[in-house]
Order: sequence, then structure tokens, then C-alpha cells
Amino acid sequence: MIDIFLWVVFPYITLTIMIVGCIYRFAFRQKTWTAPSTEFFEKKWLRIGSPLFHYGILLAVIGHVMGLVIPLQFYQAIGVTDHLYHIGAIYGGGLAGLMVVAGAVILLIRKATVDRVRIHATFADFFSVIALIIVAGIGTYMTIVYNTTVEAYEYRTTIGPWFRSIFTFQPQYQLMTEVPVIFKIHVIASFGLFASIPFTHLVHIYSVPIHYLARAPQQYRSRAGYQHRRDYK
Repeated sequence: MIDIFLWVVFPYITLTIMIVGCIYRFAFRQKTWTAPSTEFFEKKWLRIGSPLFHYGILLAVIGHVMGLVIPLQFYQAIGVTDHLYHIGAIYGGGLAGLMVVAGAVILLIRKATVDRVRIHATFADFFSVIALIIVAGIGTYMTIVYNTTVEAYEYRTTIGPWFRSIFTFQPQYQLMTEVPVIFKIHVIASFGLFASIPFTHLVHIYSVPIHYLARAPQQYRSRAGYQHRRDYK
């Protein structure tokens, strides 16, 4: 029964909360959908932590699509060997994980130690960053440490098919029974994070803000200084 709850009931509960919550927030609280900039309060650490975090997230999403959404048979059909795939996953996934963790840790420290940032931060802001650090930290450990010191676990034959079966409404929970515990914890924590999205600023990821990665930094200028320059002219 515990396997059915963890790998059938729990994913559907969390996904339902995420979908319904996002629809409600978009329909009735659309002004809270965006993540407001705090660059005005502190720039130095934001310029380091934010790009690390956002580029890392983008790479991590691509990696998860490659590992969970694309079937193993596709790689075999195009001639990508298991060894080659795992080498790429370890280096690429490890880099993405380290970027996410490093960026999130910097942003968390910034929220906690910079007074002007902290007083504008909510519980949800701290929760989302800490949850991301936990989820990304476990994933990074799995990729860099577990896969290189314990075994290069082939999740494309277990977690991948199970994940896809959730979305075809034919959940194959049996595939998850023999999965290593650390991978199970990562999956459960990830679905828990999904459920929290409608209640945090993470909701803005569904606006697909890809342009954010290439946009110029927002510029803030002192009104007094601007007025002084106008008077001087």
C-alpha cells in the first residue's frame, strides 16, 4: 500500500495542487504572478547568485527531459551507448546541479543577511529557496557522488518509464520498488516542491521567462541625482 501511495496517489495529489493552484492564482491573483526584482536593495550578490541559479535551472530541466522524458530506446536507436550517456549525464548534470545549489545558497544568504532584502522577503520566499537547495543538493549528490562511487544507476529503465506512465494515467508503480532510496527521496521531494509552486514566486517559471537570461540588467538611478543633472544642464 505504501508503494501505491508514494508512486501513484502522492504524485497525482501534488500535480493536482500545482495545476489547480496555478490556474487559481493566474485567474484571481495575477498581479502576484511575477517575481519582483530586489536589485534596488542589493546588487553585488544578486549579480552572482541569480545567473548561476537561472542558468543552472535551465540546464537541469534539459537534463531531466533527456533522462526522464526521452526513452532509452531512442538513444539506442541513434547510437548513443549507455557509457557515453552516463558520462554526459555526470558531467553535464553535475555542473547544472552545482550551479543551482551555489546560486540558491548565495541567494539564501543574501535574503538572510541583507537587511533591506530580508524585510521584504516572506516565509514562502525562504521556503522555496531552501526547498530548491534540498532537491538540487540531493540530485547533485546522486549525479556526482552516487553514480561515481556506488553505481551508475540506470534510471532510464525504472524512474523514466514510471514518470511517463504518470502522464498516460497508467502508473507503473512497481518500477519504483527497487529504486535506490536516495533516488526515491529526490523524487518525493521534487513532487513536494511542485505542489508548493502556486504559493511561491516560483510560479513565474510557467511564464517561460527565457528572455530573462539574455536581457540587460535593470537600471536603478537616484531621483535626486537625476534631478541634479537636469538642473546642471
